[in-house]
Amino acid sequence: MALRIAFSAPSIRSPSSSSSCTPSPSSLNRSLPQRRSSGGSLGASGPGGRAVAARSSLETAVPAVGQVTEVDKDTFWPLVKAAGDRVVVLDMYTQWCGPCKVMAPKFLGLSEKYLDVAFMKLDCNKENRHLAKELGIKVVPTFKILKDGKVVNEVTGAKFDDLVLAIETVKSTSDSST
Repeated sequence: MALRIAFSAPSIRSPSSSSSCTPSPSSLNRSLPQRRSSGGSLGASGPGGRAVAARSSLETAVPAVGQVTEVDKDTFWPLVKAAGDRVVVLDMYTQWCGPCKVMAPKFLGLSEKYLDVAFMKLDCNKENRHLAKELGIKVVPTFKILKDGKVVNEVTGAKFDDLVLAIETVKSTSDSST
């Protein structure tokens, strides 16, 4: 059973061993705690993996290589732009989603394997609700693959093999066009 995100009408379904989750409207409105680390950056770390935070100075922001960069509504598009012609893979998740937690260490592993790809993650909480809606998220986890600032592929649910295939497909298309 896949659970869907409902930004307007409430939709609450019981969790199962599905490959995706849907946040209820009440969980989207809940403010999730974040920590400030030294140096003026907003810090966050995911289960089973390390994430780096995007700096508040967007002029110098560059997606990290070999790591997953935690983004928010203010840092996402500047970091996509800073990635230039690199492929960007965005993990759209929630902190309470079981399949998201399963995919987090695998996503980190991909960031360490594909050093020519920028890996980012977006917590689809209240603060990032507008961006999640703009990107058309309906279930979590959803992985959006961008090239030149445009979404070119998407994988919904905790489908690791599909994600790897999608990354390889976009990379091979990008490599053959250069």
